[in-house]
Amino acid sequence: MRNNIIRMGLFVLIALAFSSCASTKKLAANYYYEHEQALNDLEQSYKTLYKQRPFSVEFTDRNLDYVSITFITDTLKYIYEFEWGEKRMTDSIRKYKMDTAKIVTLLRKMRDIHCVWINNLDYYVEGQKRNMIFLSMKPVLWKLPFTDKKYYILTFFNQPQYFDSEGRLLVNRRQRKIRRINDDIFRRINDRVCYAVSERFR
Repeated sequence: MRNNIIRMGLFVLIALAFSSCASTKKLAANYYYEHEQALNDLEQSYKTLYKQRPFSVEFTDRNLDYVSITFITDTLKYIYEFEWGEKRMTDSIRKYKMDTAKIVTLLRKMRDIHCVWINNLDYYVEGQKRNMIFLSMKPVLWKLPFTDKKYYILTFFNQPQYFDSEGRLLVNRRQRKIRRINDDIFRRINDRVCYAVSERFR
């Protein structure tokens, strides 16, 4: 009798694991469409500001009360961490001759949708350098078993991408090889946007 109870318990745990994995993918697949306007606005705002001066943003705590901004110059990267709303944050943004109001608006948009990291990443196709916008999300609704340490990653490409029959991102049209980004497999949302569920936020 006791062995039967143990077996039943193991069966339930395994079923929960598979169910939560499927539910996580379903949440990830729907997340972009539920926040499409906000995510597209965030990507476009960051792209515009990045052209003025390269930078990246990371929220470093669970409640998104501390933000780290990396300012990138021709020779060095300068990393600053601020408590949300402190005057030193706007002073530092101004120091690097960036649009303070627009940067603060970008940070506020990130907090609103629980985007913990945004950056511009370079990649190469047939020897040509290209770039994409990389966003990491930690959705507050992800409270399912086995998924609390997962991040929802979005990549915004400048050009339409190629995918296999399962919607997995490919290296290019001729080479039917899966493209991995930070060792994660990305899947199609549309021709230009892909997603992955990852244990790493970057």
